[in-house]
Amino acid sequence: MKKIISISLGSNKDDYEFIAEFMDQRFTIKRIGTDGDVDIAADLLKQWDSEADAISLGGINFNYAIGSSRAIGKQQHRVELLQSQIQSSVTIGEKLRRVSFEWAIRHIQFAMGNNYFNHTKILFLSGLLSYPLAKVLSEYTDNITFADPLFENGIPKFLNSIEDLEVYAKGMHDILQWVPSKRFAANATPIRQWNDYLRRKAIQKANIIVVPTYNFYEYLKGCGLEELGGKTVISATVYEDRIQFLKERGVDVIIDCTPKILEQVVGLNVLEALISAALDIPLNTLSEDDLLEIISVQKMDPRMIYPQGEFRRVNRFAFVIHPLSQEQLKKDPTIKLAARYAPSGFMDAVEKIMAYSPPFIYSKVTGIKSPLGVECEGWLITVGGTPKQMLAHDAEFTYKRLLQAAKMAKRLGAQIMGLGAFTKVVGDAGKTVAKLADIPITTGNSYSASGALWAAADAVRRMGLIKVEKGKKLKAKTMVVGATGAIGSVCCRLLAMAFTDLYMIDVRHSKLLALKESILDENPDTKIEISTRADKYLTDMDVIVTATSAGGGKSVIDIMKVKPGCVITDVARPLDLSREDVAKRPDVLVIESGEILLPGDNVEMKDIGLPPKVAYACLAETIVLALEGRYEIFTIGRDIEWQKVKEIYKLGLKHGMRLAAISGVNGVYSDADIAEVARLAREARQTREPEVKTSRKKKSAVGK
Repeated sequence: MKKIISISLGSNKDDYEFIAEFMDQRFTIKRIGTDGDVDIAADLLKQWDSEADAISLGGINFNYAIGSSRAIGKQQHRVELLQSQIQSSVTIGEKLRRVSFEWAIRHIQFAMGNNYFNHTKILFLSGLLSYPLAKVLSEYTDNITFADPLFENGIPKFLNSIEDLEVYAKGMHDILQWVPSKRFAANATPIRQWNDYLRRKAIQKANIIVVPTYNFYEYLKGCGLEELGGKTVISATVYEDRIQFLKERGVDVIIDCTPKILEQVVGLNVLEALISAALDIPLNTLSEDDLLEIISVQKMDPRMIYPQGEFRRVNRFAFVIHPLSQEQLKKDPTIKLAARYAPSGFMDAVEKIMAYSPPFIYSKVTGIKSPLGVECEGWLITVGGTPKQMLAHDAEFTYKRLLQAAKMAKRLGAQIMGLGAFTKVVGDAGKTVAKLADIPITTGNSYSASGALWAAADAVRRMGLIKVEKGKKLKAKTMVVGATGAIGSVCCRLLAMAFTDLYMIDVRHSKLLALKESILDENPDTKIEISTRADKYLTDMDVIVTATSAGGGKSVIDIMKVKPGCVITDVARPLDLSREDVAKRPDVLVIESGEILLPGDNVEMKDIGLPPKVAYACLAETIVLALEGRYEIFTIGRDIEWQKVKEIYKLGLKHGMRLAAISGVNGVYSDADIAEVARLAREARQTREPEVKTSRKKKSAVGK
């Protein structure tokens, strides 16, 4: 039986001795702590020099991964001093550390969907010690902060990039050691307290904290639930006492870069000695390639520990909102009160001032939870410009504020940001913002189109005026006005799957013909008519979708000619139908959007003009992408891909999204509202039937 001896400068309270099997061989593994006494450690090394098959040194801080030769040499001196006492090679686990740390991050990134670390906010309590980890993680996120100046030199400064860390490592921290501020900070209570506050605040703001193994508790000194609650901690050789420590402080996930291949957790130094003995390769000739092979063959994967007892993954998003009118600005109690007593023109001035104001957080959104177990949280970020103010300036004016919002979102830890309401139609509909922003951008238009049609289908069912047979197309007529546009063409394709008769209206003749040909190729059983005039078929339509670029109150259909009980879905932005138009026909249901019920029992979000747990479809698209871990530019520009409309709909169902409400120009329709429209439609149809028959008889007589 082979012997592995670990001599540690750590406490002897953590000593152990046990028998283990590895690579079909049996080993005795023993740890001996010396409570920091180097002389005792040297004596033990001499004692076990000829008796052990491999010896490791523990309780020693690893070398700086980068830095000046002076700094690295200082770290190395103690190890060399101890190694000089014996003939055999000794390991501190440095080779395995380099290999296993990179493997741990790449393995978890792949195993968790290739998106686990993307754009997430990471704090390294020591970048110099954790440089290999930082290099790998920087491939997935640049939202990285290093606390080295604070911990090493007592200087209230953080480094915010790999490049900053490398400059610091080249010698700047050696210079800082001679600056009196470090000694001053160690003794001056106000400075020490300020640095402690900054440290805990940085931990609180990060999503992932990388904590060195050596001096683990010192790095997290004074941190409680407020700082560590809900966090992910990356470390190595995470013993049970550390798991308990982090559990008590609310940590959700612990990533242990040291693989646990034995019943007991042991350090990297012990594992490297164990591998050396198992392979019968001297420690001084054991290569990183040897270690890679063993890691692969033995499946030495990193540990993911969930201290709270259940799987936890929280993805993060941001979403931009803005006031739609002066009336919405008055929802602020201060502005409302001032407007009551201020002279005329006050609200015009407020509206202009708000347009120039920097973005700010309107609400934190929490409690969103997919049936798959993935959770989501985010922030609603307000830019102050109303549509009126956005149109009064050039597109660059809005771009600038949206890019400010994107920077804020990144600082908060958001991994994707959505554009809401008018911000997604200004200028080039998000293309410039997506190109320049630090995190992925989506407009939400794919789910907006999907949600509007989803709402239309639900409205048809609830109105009860069209017979619905499960698994069969609706025997009804549907029209799309603006059929060849980005949203219109998507609507045509989707409606062709659900209705027997489709009428496509647009002024672009050749595009209509091409679209008809394409849809018939996909749905040959759908009857399709095309025209450049909406009024040609208007009176016979059961469902109408308006998706033109006219907007701004310019009527694209004559609502007075529409069939009673018709369901009109207005997906154009600005809307094709004005509030005044809608008011003329109480027997017609005009839908502006379909709102989405968010999954989760404890969803919390400030009022956005909808019932609790309900979100606009464009916001829901951002949330769906966050839940799925699709941190990518999904919907941008005016050309919407209908495949994405279908995809986001399916992803929404996968993560528990449900149609919550049908909204019109006056807000959400209740069941009573829809029932009243249906009642008026039935009455109107009874009146209309004799008129239609009389009209047909007159036409027939004229024909004779």
